[in-house]
Amino acid sequence: MTAAMPASTAFLAEIRDFDRAGTQTRQSVADGMPYLVNAFWTAGQRRAHPIHEVSYRACFKPQLPEFFIARLTAPGDAVLDPFMGRGTTPVQAALMGRRPVGGDINPLSLLLTRPRLAPPGLAAIAVGLRDVPWNTPCESPADLLAFYHPETLRRLCALRAWLLRVAPLDAPAPDPVIDWIRMVALNRLTGHSPGFFSVYTLPPNQATSAAHQLRINARRNQVPPERDIGALILRKSAQLLKHGVPPTHPAANLATAPATALRHVADASVALVVTSPPFLDVVQYAHDNALRGWFAGIDVAGVNIAMHRTEAAWEAMVRATLTELARVVRPGGHIAFEVGEVRGGRVLLERSVWRAAEGLPFARLAVMVNAQAFTKTANCWGVANNAKGTNSNRIVLLRRL
Repeated sequence: MTAAMPASTAFLAEIRDFDRAGTQTRQSVADGMPYLVNAFWTAGQRRAHPIHEVSYRACFKPQLPEFFIARLTAPGDAVLDPFMGRGTTPVQAALMGRRPVGGDINPLSLLLTRPRLAPPGLAAIAVGLRDVPWNTPCESPADLLAFYHPETLRRLCALRAWLLRVAPLDAPAPDPVIDWIRMVALNRLTGHSPGFFSVYTLPPNQATSAAHQLRINARRNQVPPERDIGALILRKSAQLLKHGVPPTHPAANLATAPATALRHVADASVALVVTSPPFLDVVQYAHDNALRGWFAGIDVAGVNIAMHRTEAAWEAMVRATLTELARVVRPGGHIAFEVGEVRGGRVLLERSVWRAAEGLPFARLAVMVNAQAFTKTANCWGVANNAKGTNSNRIVLLRRL
């Protein structure tokens, strides 16, 4: 038995005995996999630190990494997400005094995550916004007038040009204020309230084409109103920072990198991985991030985000990822590998993860299912209750041997 075994043993005992509001953990075995089912963390949308409130498609709630970080790491430990997306795991790690480590093949992920690990103060953000040359003439894409008032679009293009000049994507250490302004702007581009730069459109973690937006405008009899971009960035900044900034924590280690080649992460340096990869073909990341890519100067069509059409191809990707994680996770460290129901609950991806880990230096401990309060028990076993979407978190828990 390794020195880390007692931690896993105690953790699994806690999960089996977990009792929230009188609900005992349900235990079962299916296809050789032990399942542990309960409402382990809240389904509440806004019960985490507000600095997490950055929209991104198919992201999990901060309560998920918080649950594992609190139980399987100590302050100062490195916590990794190789598919970090909007940065939920690294940001939560920073909030809990751990070392944030992350990677993602999409350069947009770094722009969304890095600024929130060491945010500037509101006064500095206000000064930075005054430095933006808002009146600089620049050419505006005409099709974007479907989303923006002409003056809003002109100022948005001026902001974009300034950011690309003073904080290019290959800058090793951008100014924190400029980095923050870009992050907030990326999250205010389009949405369905006056807090966004655009006219009413889809929620900010989704996207639509200019042609479809014109149809939305016609159906709603709306025209894009003029928006004060600087004021909206400052207002959103105040919301993100209303509970303060992350405490002092070890320096972050982030990079734009595929999950199968985390060259910026040292061998056996990570205590915990909390991650969730793209699920088969259910999310169109390039389409959803097209406008953000334009604003950031990223060719999203050229980003090789995994879009696997078959379970076999997806499982091969997971196997390659776990092989790399076996290098970076220290002995006794853990992986919480979250998947969801896809294709109407007919495909249970935890089975693929379980198979992919076979023969690698991991102990396969259990499949935890966080059953949300609005779902039925049957949904935990792949019987869909809602018409679409993921109704439970399904986490394959592994320990590095």
